[in-house]
Amino acid sequence: MIDSLYGAVELGLLYALMALGVYITFRILDFPDLTVDGSFTTGGAIAAIMITNHYSPLLACLTAFVGGLAAGACTGLLHTKGKINGLLSGILMMIALYSINMRIMGKPNISLLGSDSLFSSVSPFTLMVIVVVVVKLLLDAFFRTDLGLALRATGDNARMIRSLGANTDTTTILGVSLSNGLVALSGALIAQQSGFADISMGIGMIVIGLASVIIGEAIFGARTIFRATLAAVLGSIIYRIVVAIALQVEWLKTSDLKLITAIIVIIALVLPSMQRSLRQRAYAKRRSAELTAAVMKQNPGGGR
Repeated sequence: MIDSLYGAVELGLLYALMALGVYITFRILDFPDLTVDGSFTTGGAIAAIMITNHYSPLLACLTAFVGGLAAGACTGLLHTKGKINGLLSGILMMIALYSINMRIMGKPNISLLGSDSLFSSVSPFTLMVIVVVVVKLLLDAFFRTDLGLALRATGDNARMIRSLGANTDTTTILGVSLSNGLVALSGALIAQQSGFADISMGIGMIVIGLASVIIGEAIFGARTIFRATLAAVLGSIIYRIVVAIALQVEWLKTSDLKLITAIIVIIALVLPSMQRSLRQRAYAKRRSAELTAAVMKQNPGGGR
């Protein structure tokens, strides 16, 4: 059990970069980007093909990040310049990336067994703690810059930020690009950790990313950028721990992973709204009692 929890934390750190990418589009830009399912595979495909051709694993990761940036930029351009609905833009790019990823890989699956990777000489846990902390702090610093504030304002109130002279098309493209760059980097690291890249490795990634963000925010809150990015990282780890524990149940199988993910997301979405509803009811009941008491105090003989 201890080994499975340790492995869950390690996987959570590997997927934390993807969760941070989803946080940028889902929470900051309020952009429903489904490119994630394709760009995750793009990162793994680029890393795998470069490593098997004896390129440096670090260079492979950087190239995967650039590939994700390009995929995100295409989605952003379809939405801002092509005037295509954001959801549809992501779907179109996700479909296109399937063929592009097959072109990159040349076959549905590439094995990295026997090839050097970033984890050949360093523990995945140790390396990912460093990488995730560095990326999180860099994102926190970026979102405090003028450009970062403009990107945040684009998601909050695009009309207002346009009236102040900011180009919301540019900030949208930048945000979607950065998001998919992080997603592709996560895919590159996952491919190296698992020892292979597969054409279907990105299926369902958007749901896992949303689950991580929602769980993190429900538990840790998101009042500041520092807290929100930390919540996304910790949410990714908690999600993996919950999945690891769920798979210990005898009647659940590995093939039930997608079902477990869907149930976790549903619970994470429903619980906060239920809590808000209960708080509102309790407040309304308390307020009603206070008003009734005040009326009775002012007119003690009103009921006779």
